[in-house]
Amino acid sequence: MPAKIFSAELEGIEAKEIEVEVDLGVGLHSFNIVGLADKAVNEAKERVNSALKNSAIKPPTRENRRITVNLAPAHIQKNGSQYDLAIALGYLAATGQIKEFDAKNKIIIGELALDGALRPINGSLNIAELARRSGKNFLLLPKENAAEAAAVSGIKVIGLSSLKEAIQYLEGVLDIEPAKFSPAPQRISGSTDFSEIKGQHQAKRAALIAAAGGHNLLMVGPPGSGKSMLANAISGILPRLTTEEAIAITKIYSAAGMSPGTLIGHRPFRSPHQTASAVSIVGGGTNPKPGEVSLAHRGVLFLDELPEFQRNILEALRAPLESGVVHVARAKGTLAFPAKFTLVAAMNPCPCGYFGDPEKECRCGAHEVLRYQNKISGPLLDRIDLQVKVPRTKVRELRAETATEEKRSEKLRAQVELARSLQAKRFAGTTLVCNSEMSGKQAEHFANLEPEAEKFLAGLDRTKISPRGYYRLLKTARTIADLEQKEKTSAGDLLEAWGYRFKDA
Repeated sequence: MPAKIFSAELEGIEAKEIEVEVDLGVGLHSFNIVGLADKAVNEAKERVNSALKNSAIKPPTRENRRITVNLAPAHIQKNGSQYDLAIALGYLAATGQIKEFDAKNKIIIGELALDGALRPINGSLNIAELARRSGKNFLLLPKENAAEAAAVSGIKVIGLSSLKEAIQYLEGVLDIEPAKFSPAPQRISGSTDFSEIKGQHQAKRAALIAAAGGHNLLMVGPPGSGKSMLANAISGILPRLTTEEAIAITKIYSAAGMSPGTLIGHRPFRSPHQTASAVSIVGGGTNPKPGEVSLAHRGVLFLDELPEFQRNILEALRAPLESGVVHVARAKGTLAFPAKFTLVAAMNPCPCGYFGDPEKECRCGAHEVLRYQNKISGPLLDRIDLQVKVPRTKVRELRAETATEEKRSEKLRAQVELARSLQAKRFAGTTLVCNSEMSGKQAEHFANLEPEAEKFLAGLDRTKISPRGYYRLLKTARTIADLEQKEKTSAGDLLEAWGYRFKDA
């Protein structure tokens, strides 16, 4: 009878159960791994052989047997070295070198070093969720991954340091206490405090609205006006993560091989360079991995010098900005990566950066300015709720302001958290988190407009606003009302939202 061990494979950020079957046959020594395995999986036979030998256990090379390892189901591509431990234990079970144990209620995963030690793997949190979903009671994995996997309740996570320790645990010789979940301390990302940014009152207000409602923000201004500092400061006023959000973010980072070994305790702030490829931004590849838009999930994606990014990358952002999901299509199927992020973008008004500056003359021709600004398409701009100019701050303003606003980011964060708490009550029982995620129908329902606001909207027929723009206007106005703790949205809230979105109208 073949021995059967359960392991797991990551597809995107979701784990799938894999059966590791080990069968022995008569004949000269051979060790074959079948089931659509890549090179790293096939190399497991060398790691397993050395790990068994160096753990004082009879390795496969000492026997004249035909060893066949089948990874099922066969249609799923198997990648990486995480099957080593399951293959080694399957071999020991098939040869009777280990006492019988209940493998049906366990998922076993881990990479073996040549001396039998266990090395950490990617996606431990994702695999722990698979274990709970598939009704398994135990997850055996490297000790370094145990703290992260323990965030999933309902299963016992056993952290192991070596193959020998795994054998002793399964035989009942060694008792290992299941790992306990210890939440990572919450910390605030962002190194810039709002008190460090002099002037720019309108831009600061737009940043506050963006953080409170999860709205996308575009800042346009000359070089050195503080756009990057503002973007960095925004991440410091976002509300603290909930446990559910922390798990969702950690799953993405774990699948990408970037997990800190425990739950992530802060909202992401991602700032890719303009030379980044489309795959690195959106996600995908031969073995699809999350891109920057997914790594920024529930945080901030900052794109500095927005027109310098490739046009295909900017257009690829349109779908995730609308749906909050990236779909990566491959011949074997379509993978979905969550991407609910706040886009914060910055750009100069022209190639030299000084178009419209009252003090420094622009060197660009009219055609150059138009060509530069047209790199940002209308459909992409239509998805950006807040568009604000960031002018040069005069020296007298820099000197006039004093440091009386210490810890201003803390005060703004308190406002943001208060506004988000209103939204949490409003969206109770739904999957929505903030105002920017509302559908058009929900925006109409939750706007709760005052009579004067109804009159304001009636006048929009004379404008060129698109249906998408209209609903985004309602969402932004609702956030402005939330910051003021108002039950109804006023005409003033709509007017302010209109001013940010249509500054040149």
